[in-house]
Amino acid sequence: MSIETACQALIDEYRSRPTIRAGSLITTIFGDSIAPRGGTLWLGSLISIMADFGVSERLVRTSVFRLANDGWLESEQRGRRAYYSLTADGRERFRAATHRIYGAPAEAWDGYWSLLLLSNLNATTRDLVRKECGWLGFGSFSTSVMAHPTPNTEDLNDTLRRLGVADKVVIMTGSTVDSDDAMRRLANESWNLSDIDAKYKKFVKRFWPALNAISSSEFIAPKTAFLLRTLLIQDYRTVLLRDPQMPTALLPSDWNGVAAYRLCRDLYSLIYERADEHLSAAIETKDGVLPAPGGGYHQRFGGLQNNKQRGGIEK
Repeated sequence: MSIETACQALIDEYRSRPTIRAGSLITTIFGDSIAPRGGTLWLGSLISIMADFGVSERLVRTSVFRLANDGWLESEQRGRRAYYSLTADGRERFRAATHRIYGAPAEAWDGYWSLLLLSNLNATTRDLVRKECGWLGFGSFSTSVMAHPTPNTEDLNDTLRRLGVADKVVIMTGSTVDSDDAMRRLANESWNLSDIDAKYKKFVKRFWPALNAISSSEFIAPKTAFLLRTLLIQDYRTVLLRDPQMPTALLPSDWNGVAAYRLCRDLYSLIYERADEHLSAAIETKDGVLPAPGGGYHQRFGGLQNNKQRGGIEK
């Protein structure tokens, strides 16, 4: 199977889904492609690249409007053109998500859990905190108790400050006493690990033909690379952001999250440069063309160039 055929199969599968979540796909494009390259784009450019995924102009406009209302995006009007960028809150949310999406799974663990006690919050605020901390990998042991074995402390503190509850949420650490098996069962129920594992398995099955095709090819068109990279991260983050990323000691030996991470890392590293070529040609910002990727972009998945060289594929 050629890489073009493999990519087209993925696009056709995406278009055939009963519900196309355009807002989610736009979020992926902003986080994966636009945020590290200045963070701004012309709405017309977004409409154009979304059309390649089978998303209509009307649906793009509606989705962007909703993302703006939800505090993710803000707009700037220049003449008849609207340019969209991430809000300050949106950038902070993306920063936390980036650590999880492009970082390696947890392995080492000291046996301690971090607990969040939410009893000081009213019901509405508690639900918001549960939702936001859920994106950081925390699971709910009860309506007022959340837990995680290896949280990112910086992201947690930033999230609690952003929500205005840093002085109301109690954070504790502790370990189990002669009840490791019971804790594993509780963790499996709290995070529904069996369902997450099944979704990882489907992800690997869905994208393996594309990795196999690009590994035996010397060329991929820039547009194809962008479409493939976007669908790859869209589907991977959909599963990953529901995964608490438990340390190895708490997972079954055949956990499919390991294979999913390696596939995503390897495929992304082989196509990211060509995808960036398409973005440079297709995206217009308020200042002209997209700037070069900055920040920690090239350190995604532990180092994109090193991963590509390890894969043995050169353009």
